[in-house]
Amino acid sequence: MKKNIVLFVLFVLPIVAYLFFASGVNSFIQLPVITPKVKEFGNWRDLDGNRLVLNGKITVLGFGGHDLFKNRGNLFNLNQKIYERYHKFNDLQFVYVCPLGTEHIAADLKKQFSGITDVSDLHFVFAPDSEIVSFYDGLQVKGKLGPELSTPNVFLIDKKMQLRGRTGDEYKESYNTFHPSEVSNELLDDFKILLYEYRAAFKRNLPSNETK
Repeated sequence: MKKNIVLFVLFVLPIVAYLFFASGVNSFIQLPVITPKVKEFGNWRDLDGNRLVLNGKITVLGFGGHDLFKNRGNLFNLNQKIYERYHKFNDLQFVYVCPLGTEHIAADLKKQFSGITDVSDLHFVFAPDSEIVSFYDGLQVKGKLGPELSTPNVFLIDKKMQLRGRTGDEYKESYNTFHPSEVSNELLDDFKILLYEYRAAFKRNLPSNETK
């Protein structure tokens, strides 16, 4: 009896585990919804004068604030762990909301980052202070926006403009980019789950001859 148990543990269990994960167990994982509907951006423009929208996009959203340059290390951590690897994915955008008057700071920051990465998919949009506060309040989160209208935390928003994160004992509504370990672990894990949801949905909606 003991011999059979040992053989099972050594040979059968690893195969079962492999088949379990290889069969697409992640297709059963969905990132919980924290806020069912967040506000759309206002008539805010980026450095090129373009208006960005949340609807129809997976968005990694940050708040740069008046102290954007001082907190550039947070953006560096996000760049190293997430942005560099994924920014070319379709329907994905990285957006920082910043106060009007900080355009020159954002432009300088993008210029600095251009030496280490492609910054074409990193966007800064600019809005009046009051509109930023109102928009942040619409996220309906526990965390507070700092006095400079900034936070080290970024948010994951799906194509339906739902704020996503973790519920229950592991509750997480945002991810602190000040800590590289949190970016590498919780943020990266949840970000991958969100991307997988849309990949899986896209494959399911393809005609059968296109999925082969």
